[in-house]
Amino acid sequence: MTIDPITVEVIGAAIASIADEMGETLVRAAYSTNIKERRDCSTVIFDARGRTLYQAEHIPIHLGSLMGVVEAIVERHDVRDIAEGDMFIGNDAYTGGGTHLPDFVLAAPIFHEGALVGWATNLAHHADFVDRGHAHIFQEGLRIPPIRLQRGGETQQDVLDLILLNCQVPRERRADIRAQIAANRFGVQRFQALCARYGMELLNQVFDELLDYAERRMRAGIATIPDGVYRFEDQFECSEIGETLTFHVSIEVEGDEIHLDFTGNPPQVRAGLNMVETALLATVYYAVKTVTDPDAPPNAGLFRPITVIATPGSILSSVSPAAVNGRTNTCQRVVDLVHGALAQAVPERIIAACNGAVISATFTGVNPRNGEFYVYLETLGGGFGARATKDGLDGVQVHITNTSNLPVEGLEPEYPLRIERYELVRDSGGCGTWRGGMGMRRQVRVLDHECRVTVRGTRIETAPWGLFGGHDGGRHRVEYEAGVAALERSTGVLAPGQSIAIVTPGAGGYGPPDEREPDLVRRDLREDRISSDTAREVYGLDVPAEK
Repeated sequence: MTIDPITVEVIGAAIASIADEMGETLVRAAYSTNIKERRDCSTVIFDARGRTLYQAEHIPIHLGSLMGVVEAIVERHDVRDIAEGDMFIGNDAYTGGGTHLPDFVLAAPIFHEGALVGWATNLAHHADFVDRGHAHIFQEGLRIPPIRLQRGGETQQDVLDLILLNCQVPRERRADIRAQIAANRFGVQRFQALCARYGMELLNQVFDELLDYAERRMRAGIATIPDGVYRFEDQFECSEIGETLTFHVSIEVEGDEIHLDFTGNPPQVRAGLNMVETALLATVYYAVKTVTDPDAPPNAGLFRPITVIATPGSILSSVSPAAVNGRTNTCQRVVDLVHGALAQAVPERIIAACNGAVISATFTGVNPRNGEFYVYLETLGGGFGARATKDGLDGVQVHITNTSNLPVEGLEPEYPLRIERYELVRDSGGCGTWRGGMGMRRQVRVLDHECRVTVRGTRIETAPWGLFGGHDGGRHRVEYEAGVAALERSTGVLAPGQSIAIVTPGAGGYGPPDEREPDLVRRDLREDRISSDTAREVYGLDVPAEK
């Protein structure tokens, strides 16, 4: 039966709105700043077979945690024993339901007329499991395979108690899990209303049409890339390891299909930087989509023309028990690899390297205001790469992460900390015909207590690269105030009154600097994006040297 395309569009938009509203429900109901302010969460609607019907526009890497969760649940639980009102929870990177342990995935089956017709799922990053080792995943927190959290709408209290006992801020975890439950219940109700209106026979046909449409768009986008093999390599270093690794990719485009080969990359490391296979797939799908068709519907049809291979046991496709907590820094470099390779084929569509990192800072201690242990987690944005026709963006999250910042107004009432500087870093954006975006500096002072801080990041020694003559962006660094007891691997103990400043990388420039319009250089100088020395020495502008 031929389906009216308008009907497909209307139902597709309805599914998208359900996932989007689930996300807003989760954010509004959450307790922790990491979810209610920074929006570190995602929502997805799956069909009964576990195919992605729509991923809300939250955080691309979270698709890696959600991919395969339905299959993992069905593999461990008899489908005949799954009933309306059930809810499953998981976070483990190797048994389904996660790519690192702080991400709790909740999945709720959707029933219509007694039949399982879909799944409402969400993921939230719980800022917990801190002050841990990362030699292997057993050090990184509580591992939860996909297990039943609710049965028939009733919480399995013994399961919840076990989870909370292993958390360091259980009051936040309890409230945030309740918010996740509420978001899924909302999604179930809205999806059931859609089923009642249209019937499952029509909906199942529409699901197939939606996935086929996304596949056609992706294939059409890939077909615009000239056939050929494109290779690129980049350097990766991180505060968690004492060496610089070389990553590489080979991309073959043939007609309307694309094949990405990551074999031969470095072996998995004894640090929390390893990516499981689903994290690699989610990152690649994002990177290819940005180049081929950024507006294509985000469903499982996108994945069909893309094939990915990697060496099992490598840092880009790890096997148990590799540690995975900081895998996002590695994911960012994978995006740089894909974009760097495809810049040879479609230079007008590729941006210079963004900041290439997910700079995370975790502050922990006992809050003197209430005597309770706290965890303040922040991932800080940086520069967005210059484009073929315009400058990059300053101080933003890029690529596979899409969280908001935690505003000063939300942070200081919540934690015994003071933000003393929060600013863009001059000269951190790579010079070029188009300037790369600037990185940021955030200086935090501790009030009336001892605080332990850990900063994780990359682009410390290697800089985000420019394209076609554009200069590299600025690097990441941590500035400890004199007297801070700095420990190994970017961890320090701050006494009352001491501070730390975190500087994030800028981004690369695009095109040779001597082709930049003088008026743009004057604007950058006037707005303190560049120094007068840079204006004079790089751009040739006749201005006095700085004293």
